[in-house]
Amino acid sequence: MKCSVSTITYLTALVLADTALGATYSISDNIVGNGFNSAFTYQAIADPTNGRVNYVDQATAQADNLTYASGDTFILRADYTTTLSASGPGRNSVRLQSNAQYSTHVAVFDIRHMPQGCGTWPAVWEVGADWPNQGETDIIEGVNDVPPDQVTLHTSSGCTMPDSRDMTGTSEGTDCSTTDTNNAGCGVQSTDTNSYGPDFNNNGGGWYAIERTDTFIKVWFWPRNSGSVPGDVNSGASSVDTDNWGTPMALFPDTDCDFSSHFGPHNIIINLTFCGDWAGAVYSSDGCPGTCVDYVNNNPSAFANAYFDFAGIRIYT
Repeated sequence: MKCSVSTITYLTALVLADTALGATYSISDNIVGNGFNSAFTYQAIADPTNGRVNYVDQATAQADNLTYASGDTFILRADYTTTLSASGPGRNSVRLQSNAQYSTHVAVFDIRHMPQGCGTWPAVWEVGADWPNQGETDIIEGVNDVPPDQVTLHTSSGCTMPDSRDMTGTSEGTDCSTTDTNNAGCGVQSTDTNSYGPDFNNNGGGWYAIERTDTFIKVWFWPRNSGSVPGDVNSGASSVDTDNWGTPMALFPDTDCDFSSHFGPHNIIINLTFCGDWAGAVYSSDGCPGTCVDYVNNNPSAFANAYFDFAGIRIYT
C-alpha cells in the first residue's frame, strides 16, 4: 500500500499517542507503615553474598526491634548492641522479599534514611526466582558509605547495553552477564552524591523510582529538597505519568538484549548485609578501620545508624 504524506503523519501521531498512553500507570499496591509486614516475607536465609550477617525471622526481628512501624514509618535495621563472637553467626539483620511479583510496572520508593557505616552493604532491588536467567535490577546499592548510588543489571549471557544512552548517570560497564563480568553486571553510577549514604541521610533522603517495560528499564532519583520532584511522585498520587519525569539516572534499553528471554517476574528485595563479596572486598580501600569482619564483630554502636526508614513504597501497573 502506498501512503500519502498526510497518512504517514497521521499514523506517526497515533504511534506517539500510544507511546504516551503507555507511560501512564495506576496504583496497585500502596505499602506504608505496618503494611510492610503483610506485603513482604522475612527471609531467614544464609546470605548469598557471603556477608557477616545473620538474617532473622519476623518474630525475632520484631521482638528485637529490628523492624517496627508507626503511622507512615517503617524501620528496618541491624542489631547495634551486641558484640559478636568470632566463631558465632554474623550481626542480626533483616532481608525482606515482596509477596507479589511484578513485570511491567513502576515502583516508587520514598525513603527518609538508609543504613550507613563502614562495613554496611544496603540494597533495594528486584530479582526473578530463577537467577540469573530471570534477571536482577539493583535500584539502590552501595557499600562502606561511599557515594553515589549504583544501579545495575545482572543477567544470563547475551545481554549488553549500548555505549551511548539518554541518561544522567555514568556507565560502569555494558555487559550485563554475570558469567562474563564475575557478577559485576552492567552498572550505572549516579552523578549525585546525595543519592547514597550519609549525604543522602543528611539531606532528608529522597525518592527512587523504577519503570520496567518489555523494551526498557529506567531508574530515577530525586533528592528530598529537589525542585524537580514530579508532583505525582511527591504526592503519592493514584496514578503516575513517567513521560513527565525527565531524563532518568539510568537507562537500560533492549537494543542488544532480548528482555523476554532475560527477565521474568520480579520480587522486590530489601536487605542490609555486612562485609561479604563487595563491602568486604573494598573495605580497606574505602578508608575503613581494621578488617571488615573484626569491625562488624566488635563495634556494635557503630551501627546505630544502620537502618532504613521508609515512608512508603507505591507500585503502579
